[in-house]
Parts: sequence; structure tokens; C-alpha cells
Amino acid sequence: MVNILQSKRESSRFQILVEIAAHQPDVRQKEVADRLGVTTQAISDYVRELVADGMVTTDGRTRYSVTKEGVEWLLEGATELKRYARMVMEEVIEHVSVWTALAEIDLVEGERVSLEMKGGFLYANKKEGIDATGITISDASAGEDVGVSDLSGLLRLVAGVIVVCKVPRVQAGGSRKINSELLKSKISGDKMVGALGIEALAALRKVGKEPDVMFGARESVVEAACLGISSVIVSVDEQIPKLLDRLETEGLKYELVDLAQV
Repeated sequence: MVNILQSKRESSRFQILVEIAAHQPDVRQKEVADRLGVTTQAISDYVRELVADGMVTTDGRTRYSVTKEGVEWLLEGATELKRYARMVMEEVIEHVSVWTALAEIDLVEGERVSLEMKGGFLYANKKEGIDATGITISDASAGEDVGVSDLSGLLRLVAGVIVVCKVPRVQAGGSRKINSELLKSKISGDKMVGALGIEALAALRKVGKEPDVMFGARESVVEAACLGISSVIVSVDEQIPKLLDRLETEGLKYELVDLAQV
């Protein structure tokens, strides 16, 4: 269980800190109380605690700001909540909901089928030795979508690995300063390829490759990795810190490659 969900006090402190961060520096305690459905006195007591703990600073009754320590605590709590939500979605809800799979063979309603992830998609078959199984809710021909309920067993999924290729900004030479052979070697195979920044797009085009995704590339490679798909994302160097933070938050494996020519 997430720490902030185990205690009403911690949950309230977290929500109040979120409200302060969202509306700082002009934060009225009554407005926070109304949004959270508690008394103004309760908000005042919690804010006093947050100030004492060094998570909030104040220079008056309506001016508050979240400190560096407060931001770090918010990020830690938000990350825990996200992981908990993912566990609920992937390990709990699946037992009481209908999941959609692609039928690999002709299937009939009410039969138990094996389930496995391949290429980011869920497939239903009748293979032996597969842990994850479910029951079809309708007939389906091979290649059709089929609903599966009553899931049981473990759906095996190995997270994908992301190769992050760094390209210099245009002021430092951009795509003209990359090692083209190194880039070619990293995008070889059937990996999904994304681009962050014009310099990254130009670098890929320089080696004859159009990216599979550019707009929303950061989230695309994260989602793909969570579904077991490895990918390469070519990124201008100024986007690298934010990208790596995102990957580390999700606990994903990655390799960082500097494409700048020596």
C-alpha cells in the first residue's frame, strides 16, 4: 500500500501541498478547504505543520510556496501512487473485467484460452504451457478481436529496453556532427524509432530513416517499453535530462549513446 494512503494525515498533507503548488504564491486557506471538503482550521493546522517541516515557506497569511523538499516529497508520493495505480490496473482489475485480445485461431464462446503478449498486443490461443488463461465471451475467427474474462495466472511480460541516442543542438553542429555509422547500428533491426527535436529528425533522415513517431515520442517509447517493445529514441541533447528522468521514474532500462563525432 502507498504510504500516503495508509494515513489520513499524510493523505491530507499531500493534497494540501498539491493545492499550494498548483496555486502558489497566492493561496487562500478557505479555498483549499472548500476544494478538499475540510474545515479552514484543519487546513491552517496542516499548513503550520508543513511550514515547520520545511516543505512550505510563507511570508503572510495568503502567500505560500512549496520548497525544494516539498517538491521532492510530492514527486515521491506521486510516483508511488502511479505505481500503485498501475498495479491495480494490471493485477487487480484484470480479474473482474473483460480484456480484448487478438484471436490467433478460431475460437468459440465459453472456452478457456491461453493468453500471451507479443509485439505489444495480447493474443488468445490454445497453447499448452502458458500460465495466463481466460474464458472467451464470444465466438471469434482467427485475426478477429475477442473478449476474454475470468483471467487467471501470470501474464509474462519483459519490459522493453530503450536506446537513447543524443544529438548535439544546432548551435553545436546538430546533425552534421553525428557519427552516422553508429546511429545506423543502433536503429538496425525492427525496433521502433522515435525522434525528439528537429536535429534528431535531420540525423535520422541523414541515414535514410524516417521516425515511426515524433510528436509524443517520449510517451510513446515509455508506453511501448511497458508493453515489452524495445525502441530507439534519437533526441537533441537539451531534451535528454527530462527524458531520462521519465525513464527512471518508470523504472525502465535504457542505454545512453552520444552520437557526437569525436
